[in-house]
Amino acid sequence: MAFRTATARDLPDLLALLMGEEGVVDPGGVEVSDAHEVAFAAIESDDRNEIAVLEGDDGAVLGCLQLTYIPGLTRGGQERALIEAVRIRADLRGAGLGRELLTWAIERARARGCGLVQLTSHARRADAHRFYESLGFVRSHHGFKREL
Repeated sequence: MAFRTATARDLPDLLALLMGEEGVVDPGGVEVSDAHEVAFAAIESDDRNEIAVLEGDDGAVLGCLQLTYIPGLTRGGQERALIEAVRIRADLRGAGLGRELLTWAIERARARGCGLVQLTSHARRADAHRFYESLGFVRSHHGFKREL
């Protein structure tokens, strides 16, 4: 397995992972829209954003996440890293891949000089919450979102 930065050719695999909360989605059946391509290009061109993939020995995309580095005045002006869109392929969950992916992301943020790593998780995802806590994340805030 290897960690790498996603490329545009990974879009079908990334979208399949993001859609595959309940089961494996075949990337061959995923439609990549113009909006997806524009969003990916914006992420790819922004040095404060990256999408990372966990790639199997056979080249298959097994997991992904997005890292966004946020400058701020708190914590002595240190950046913080926001981890979003964490996914492991549904048939591989529970095998330790998520732990490897998150550990890699945390170390990447630390190497960049970030003073904090944060993430949000939907309130209904109790298993994910236990997983994040096992990695040292603490439920310190209540998050709020508003659809626009």
